[in-house]
Amino acid sequence: MKVIAPTRICQSQGLSLLFTSLSFTTPQVQKLQFLNTLRSRREFFAKTMTWSLEKCDGHSGEDAEMGLLRPATEDYAGEAIEAVRAGKVIAVPTDTLYGFACDACSVEAVRRIYEIKGRKYTSPLAICVGDVSDIQRFAVTDHLPHGLLDVLLPGPVTVVLRRGELSILEKSLNPGLDSIGVRVPDCNFIRVIARGSGSALALTSANLSGQPSSVDIRDFENLWHHCAYVYDGGVLPSGRAGSTVVDLSMLGKYKILRPGSAKEETVAILEKHALVEDGNVS
Repeated sequence: MKVIAPTRICQSQGLSLLFTSLSFTTPQVQKLQFLNTLRSRREFFAKTMTWSLEKCDGHSGEDAEMGLLRPATEDYAGEAIEAVRAGKVIAVPTDTLYGFACDACSVEAVRRIYEIKGRKYTSPLAICVGDVSDIQRFAVTDHLPHGLLDVLLPGPVTVVLRRGELSILEKSLNPGLDSIGVRVPDCNFIRVIARGSGSALALTSANLSGQPSSVDIRDFENLWHHCAYVYDGGVLPSGRAGSTVVDLSMLGKYKILRPGSAKEETVAILEKHALVEDGNVS
């Protein structure tokens, strides 16, 4: 007699068919069939339950990766602050490029950024603070012309200053250097995070070391899984030049270390405040 196997059996139907089939066999065979069937069903339901839990928890494949993404709005700043305080790395937009950020005073988090980028530990990281007035907590500013930093920042400029003895930065950040690059981006989202962290953010471009900088989150999609969250601020309009880096550590002088995206404007502001270019070769 030809037997057609059912394509789908619910739990009650399966057990009914099981006990019906057992009535045509010996007790020993019945027991063996019963145990094998229960074992198969347990394995099936266990796999199904595991898959369902993974889907619900957001840990399965593409869903887990997409779960990292958030819009770069103040509604999500609170979770970003908590991630930073917990020593995690996040990806955020700035006024120039997308960057990896973490607590600048967390040794483990800073180390993690170097690992993600494949960056040499001898390459220093800049820091980001929420407001110009915060810079004096981390670097020496009293030698600068009055009001200079308030004109330069917020904006696409990194100012390099001496740390000084009163800096609250951990000595482990950029060890061996007595200077630090400081940013106050013209981007409200990252500034809110920096304020809420109660510290400074270590900040570097979101890309593999030596690769093109990122102006879209898709530019570094292969690195998303290293971050607690990736905050999407859309395609950034400033191009890939990054911030202009200027050394202001010497009294009355400046030195452009990287032209970046705002060199002309920066030089004009510096010279208006009576600073002259340092002609010494680095």
